[in-house]
Amino acid sequence: MILTLRGNREMGVLVFGAVIVMAMVTRVASHDYGDALTKSILFFEGQRSGKLPSTQRMTWRKDSGLHDGFQIGVDLVGGYYDAGDNVKFNFPMAFSTTMLAWSVLDFGNFMGPDLPHALEAIQWATDYFLKATSIPGFVFVQVGDPYGDHNCWERPEDMDTPRIPYAASKQFPGSEVSAEIAAALAASSMVFRSTNPAYSARLLKRATMVFDFADANRGSYNDTLGPWVCPFYCDFSGYEDELIWGAAWLYRATKAPKYWSYVEQNISDLEKNVAKHTDRVGYGGGGFAEFGWDTKNAGINILVSKLLLSNSTSDAGPFIPNADKFVCSVLPESPTVSVSYSPGGLLFKPGGSNMQHATALSFLLLAYARYLNQSNREIHCGNVVATPARLIQLARRQVDYILGTNPLNMSYMVGYGNKFPRKIHHRGSSLPSVDRYPARINCQGGTPYFQSNDPNPNLLTGAVVGGPDNGDSYSDSRGDFVHSEPTTYINAPLVGLLAYFRSHPPL
Repeated sequence: MILTLRGNREMGVLVFGAVIVMAMVTRVASHDYGDALTKSILFFEGQRSGKLPSTQRMTWRKDSGLHDGFQIGVDLVGGYYDAGDNVKFNFPMAFSTTMLAWSVLDFGNFMGPDLPHALEAIQWATDYFLKATSIPGFVFVQVGDPYGDHNCWERPEDMDTPRIPYAASKQFPGSEVSAEIAAALAASSMVFRSTNPAYSARLLKRATMVFDFADANRGSYNDTLGPWVCPFYCDFSGYEDELIWGAAWLYRATKAPKYWSYVEQNISDLEKNVAKHTDRVGYGGGGFAEFGWDTKNAGINILVSKLLLSNSTSDAGPFIPNADKFVCSVLPESPTVSVSYSPGGLLFKPGGSNMQHATALSFLLLAYARYLNQSNREIHCGNVVATPARLIQLARRQVDYILGTNPLNMSYMVGYGNKFPRKIHHRGSSLPSVDRYPARINCQGGTPYFQSNDPNPNLLTGAVVGGPDNGDSYSDSRGDFVHSEPTTYINAPLVGLLAYFRSHPPL
């Protein structure tokens, strides 16, 4: 069976490659990466929680969650809803923020007029994270009872489910969430360094404090807050990767040797720690091949490789070899490929919301290709040579698939192109806006809208859904959340990709 699957995948990607590539040549030129970039950032305005600013462009969304944290005397207003629900899950929110910041750091000079909006999207999160880490010894990791929320279908503006705040502390550790927040704050501090140095310094100071808290009080929030964070955003890969990821970002932000020492001293344990969880998560290519809101291994290796390659150091450690192995695990023609591809060419990995893999791994391919170009390196996957240009080509292929170069000729970004998902799994989008229907819609009052076959009344412009199945089929169904729900961590890496391709059209 494995050989059959491998054969089918290769036939779709390689044997029929010429047909697909020729089709792409005629269609790709029509992709407006600039328009898609604008919309991919606009999506984050639709996910905002809190008091919306006068500059809000997605005007069907209104204020929500205005008393978050007040029941315990803490201001936790703001931040983002992670997907189609109304809970603030800080673990994926922080990862999305880190990726937005990385997008600006590496590709901000290609964003043109969208750069200020990207900075606003980042600051909407960092302002919230400053609040969530404002009490020494506590890091708030979630706001809202997910079970109550998921039992309702109501607009965020109407929420009447419990807005319980959950925090990590010395007694109840949450190293993975805390370290990811530290990474987000450190990466964002670099984004604002030239435009708002005082704010940048504040973010960096808080990042060091939160990282120290995460490292000094080691433990997974699965073990302490599991009944409330699982099964929604359980940490399956351990918290060690987030600690190293946080230290790597702090090193990039500060150049302090202690953070580099931390990365070097702990990296050797990473594969061993991830291996403990293999049976639970089903890693296909080993920890070095994983990257997303839960597992940071491949991202660590790419991020650190930039530092090593730019310094022309001879000591590549495990970082550059593992970054190369990651590329070989993704490249379709590689003898060690561990992902699969649909007949139409979309990258697939196990787990739900597949577009998160397509965008996050493509971001790493593009970032690494540019680092390799700067050092005149290429990668050898057995007898296959992977040039930086090939990595960029594969990343573009994924972006083009998302935008409509696929067997259905369908964009998976809401509002981009003429054909896109109309019935996405998203409460606010699927219910009439407050402007149109001012009366409150209670918990069960939204059920008829959820069950309706009508298109969503509000366009969540820029939202990228979970995507088609591995046969390139897509059922535009609100109830099929695995495929029809958008998330912040699908969009965040896509922002950087679109920025680059906006300024680098296909030849």
